Amino acid sequence: MNKLTLDKQNKKIWGVCSGLANWANIDTSLVRLGFVIATLIGVGSPILIYLVLGLILD
Repeated sequence: MNKLTLDKQNKKIWGVCSGLANWANIDTSLVRLGFVIATLIGVGSPILIYLVLGLILD
């Protein structure tokens, strides 16, 4: 199983979405799109989740 880490090579801001995509073996664009849609709809706290993952992941 892959370790969940930030992807510093394919990053836009911190590399959280690309790290999640690498960990789940899916396209990075789908994860980024999911974060944008979740933010616009207001599902949970995607911005807070992004910030926390950016701070705690290596």
